[in-house]
Amino acid sequence: MTPTQARAVTEDSSVVGKLSALDRFLAVWILLAMGLGLGLGRLVPGLNDALAKVEIGGISLPIAVGLLIMMYPVLAKVRYDKLDAVTGDRRLMVSSLVINWILGPALMFALAWILLADLPEYRTGLIIVGLARCIAMVFIWNDLACGDREAAAVLVALNSVFQVIAFGVLGWFYLDLLPGWLGLGNGEHLDISMGKIALNVVIFLGVPLLAGFLTRRIGEKKLGRETYEAQFLPKICPWALYGLLFTIVILFALQGKTITSHPLDVARIALPLLVYFAVMWFGTFALGKAIGLNYDRTATLAFTAAGNNFELAIAVAIATFGVTSGQALSGVVGPLIEVPVLVALVYVSLAWRRKFTENELTS
Repeated sequence: MTPTQARAVTEDSSVVGKLSALDRFLAVWILLAMGLGLGLGRLVPGLNDALAKVEIGGISLPIAVGLLIMMYPVLAKVRYDKLDAVTGDRRLMVSSLVINWILGPALMFALAWILLADLPEYRTGLIIVGLARCIAMVFIWNDLACGDREAAAVLVALNSVFQVIAFGVLGWFYLDLLPGWLGLGNGEHLDISMGKIALNVVIFLGVPLLAGFLTRRIGEKKLGRETYEAQFLPKICPWALYGLLFTIVILFALQGKTITSHPLDVARIALPLLVYFAVMWFGTFALGKAIGLNYDRTATLAFTAAGNNFELAIAVAIATFGVTSGQALSGVVGPLIEVPVLVALVYVSLAWRRKFTENELTS
């Protein structure tokens, strides 16, 4: 091993030693937050109904608050003057669009029909989850995996634009048109307006993005970039994980009774989700490496491909089919599986980071 390689390995090894207790045991805190949320939703009478009523325009205020707190510190880290370097990377941009808006929905459609052919409500709910590309929690997973923050901001913004334009069209295609073409039976009509999708995007991406941009712009102007990143950012960074844990508790408290009342159904829905997350993440990571992306952008591409916008999927399922529907249950099970799986994939990504770096140095 050359001195340069040795330094790279040493730097990677020192990362763990510098982590706070919150970061080092994140998987434990997330599992505890999920358990706490499920327990509260199951044991506290009327809690889920009370939380469900605190909403505006179909958007849960407690979840919105948690997501905003979670995303703001991460977006305040982004160096917005470096975004042009991302938009100029055609391999990254084209790969992201193809994976998110062609391969991802098609894969979920196939898995839903193959593994849930006898459960049409759950199948429809899973297809809706596959159409809702991630615009929130992906920032956390990408940041934990040491991905490219600027690339994540650009890809999520790109997904948001396509979400407003394409969600309704793809819903019609995969739920109504394609099943008829393939002789799979009658389709489903998805009742969702472009305005509602746009509102979801504005709240869960626009607000924290604007706050992060203004914080970076004003902070650098007053403190300078070095002081801003060395002194200010460390003070607000822990709030991203506090927001994540709060969001998980609220989300699972809202649906704790539903999830714990249907364990076998949850298991059936979980199987295609597990396959989906594995294929999307590992396949995209392999693609990023094959087309010559560095580790940072490969990790970002993989996490933006594997994540889903659970809030939008749940809202659409409830608005179209009802809060007690099987479609809504599929939407709820989405984050139940996604959160622990993507946390595990963060650790896989970090384990591969060292090998990725060594290969880059020897090439």
